[in-house]
Amino acid sequence: MPILKKPLGKGKEDVKSVETDQYIDLGALYFQDESTVSAGGIKIAEIYRYEDVGPITQPVYQGNILMIDYSPIANDQNTLKRITNELKSVARDTNGDVAAIGNNFIVVAPNGIRIDRKKIKGGYQ
Repeated sequence: MPILKKPLGKGKEDVKSVETDQYIDLGALYFQDESTVSAGGIKIAEIYRYEDVGPITQPVYQGNILMIDYSPIANDQNTLKRITNELKSVARDTNGDVAAIGNNFIVVAPNGIRIDRKKIKGGYQ
């Protein structure tokens, strides 16, 4: 009984070598199922003063959800009240929603997205 020299049908000389300098840029590829229109995303911001509200809220007008960390100004009640009033105005302008999460975050959502006020709790109580 002869011993098989090429059990898979290919020897070393039949296999092409791959150069290590070659790569594929996945960002340049386009797939048919891939949509170029985005439904929006979640933007994270940090606010330090009242004047920051204008530039920070622009993503909401573009259809993005905005999470604002206001911990740097959490002790300044007057500034915090002015900022929350401005964020409520942005939510009214975009027909969206605004809600505070915990002690340090405010979420502003654009049109079509409502923020549920009920907390989801785990099974262990």
